[in-house]
Parts: sequence; structure tokens; C-alpha cells
Amino acid sequence: MKRREFIKGSAIIGATATVPFLLRGESGMFETNTGRKVYQILNANKTMVGTLPVLRAFAGDHNDYVSPFVFFDEFGPVKVNPKDKPLRVGAHPHAGIIPTTYFLDGAGHHKDSLNYDFQIGKGDFMMFSSGRGAIHMEETGQKLYDDGGLYHGFQIWLNMPSKFKFTDPSTAVHRGEKIGNIETEKFSAKIILGELFNAKSAVEVISPTFYFHIKMKADCKLEIPVNATHNAFAYLVEGDLETEGRTAVKPNQVVLYERGDSLINLYSKDGAELLLLGGQPLNEPVYAYGPFVMNSEEEIKKCYSDYQSGKMGNPDLVN
Repeated sequence: MKRREFIKGSAIIGATATVPFLLRGESGMFETNTGRKVYQILNANKTMVGTLPVLRAFAGDHNDYVSPFVFFDEFGPVKVNPKDKPLRVGAHPHAGIIPTTYFLDGAGHHKDSLNYDFQIGKGDFMMFSSGRGAIHMEETGQKLYDDGGLYHGFQIWLNMPSKFKFTDPSTAVHRGEKIGNIETEKFSAKIILGELFNAKSAVEVISPTFYFHIKMKADCKLEIPVNATHNAFAYLVEGDLETEGRTAVKPNQVVLYERGDSLINLYSKDGAELLLLGGQPLNEPVYAYGPFVMNSEEEIKKCYSDYQSGKMGNPDLVN
């Protein structure tokens, strides 16, 4: 049985901070002093995971503002030609976190040491609840191999509270019927986790969490309600976005918000697509080593030992 070294430090290097750009001319934002204040703007950085190009927004840092999330990658968009060799991240372990995968375009293939082997596609949401540890492999799916197309989506890790760190691992795929939906003249939203206005996700979570995929049309203003004690951050996929303090947001930037207010104010002049995520901060120590995220160095050592001794599964059977 081959024990491969996973990428050390892969959950450590994140995005770089940038100086916010403030709009000096005409602004469409709310004429009010209410709403969450911007703490910081981050630029996502390009990197590679296996043979897959990604934009990394954060990874094991900024926990005071992103918890209960702990890691954020946008993969693609990448054009895949029919019969191309799959873009692939080979068999690797996880423990203590829930890697979630959400597809905007294309299809993926997931296989793991829990005997799951399936295809996931546009609009699907997968949760790989790693708990005490399991191994999985990810690659572009059969549909892209047959027909070609765009491969585009997000892998975002949801941290597990300490009492769940060593629970049995599990895998679940949630299709459209589990995801809440909002359609109006000015915006649409997919409620992947949590609740927004009158729409609610049917996906269960182990701590209060929200995950919204929002599309704003031209000249759209939104007041998004959030719990004042919860974290919130936004990632602009494409388009133009303005938020508190007349702060302009560019595509592939992350807006970290301060806590303390129950509204997030957003405006788009020409239209925007974004993710808005957050939830109740876990307020627990975070120790990250590659794909393991725990609460102490001793727990990290146990994860590494369990992986090396085969307790998380055989990577040769997952690849």
C-alpha cells in the first residue's frame, strides 16, 4: 500500500490584503450609516492543486472574520475539450473539516474511502464530512470528458466544532431540491446553507452557517439580513459590486466584514455574481497541517499517524 505525502502547508498560504478602492464619483449605495463595516479586502491568489488551477481566497487565516469557514478555493473556469485528460487532484486525506464543493458549470467525479463513487454537476452541492479522517479523489467528470465544456466551481472548507472532530466520516450530495431559491426582477439567489428572506436550505449543518449564491441585475440594491454576532464575508465572482463606505469590489476579491450590525448593504451598477457566506464563529483554536484542521498540535499528530497507519483508508483503492 503506497503512502503518499500530501502537500504540507496547503492549508496555510492564503490571499493577500489590498487597499480598498473608494468610489469618488457617482455612487448607487444606500444613503445611510447603518450596515456592516468593511474590515478588509483580500485578493485571491493563483495556485495549483494537483493539475487543477485555482484561485485561493483564504486558507487557515483570518479566522476571526471567516469562521466557521476555514479555506476557500475557486476552481476554474477552465475550458475542457472532449477526451482531454481529466484535471485531477489525486487521493488525499482530510480530517476535522467538511470540504464542500459547489458547481457553477461542468461536472466532477468524486471517489472516497467510504465507498462513494459518483458524478456531480452544475448546481450540485457536496459535503465530505471528514471527521476523524477519510481519503478522497477529485477530477473532472464523465460529461466533460464526453462533451467538453467549462469546469467551474468552489471548494470551501467548513470547520467542524471540536466535539465533532473525531466523529465517523460521511459523504452527501445535495441536488436542487435541497437548495432554496429566490427569483425577483432585480436579483436571484440560491440558498445553499441557511436562510434568506423566505427561502431556506434543507441541508442540515452542525453549527449555524449560511452560504448564498447571489446574482444581481443592473442597478440593484440589496440589504442582506444577518445575525449581528455572526461572521460574514463576500466573494465577487464577476461583475461590479459596491459595499459599505462606497467601497468598490473587483472580481476575485473577498470582503471581510466586521460583526455588530444585522445588515449587509450591496449595490451593483451593471450586475454582479457573488457568494455571501458566514455563520456563528467557533471561537476555538485552529491548528492546520495540510488537509487536517484540528484544535491542537497533539490532534494533528494523531491524524497524521492515523493516515500513515491506514486508519483513514487505502489511497491506492481511491485513486
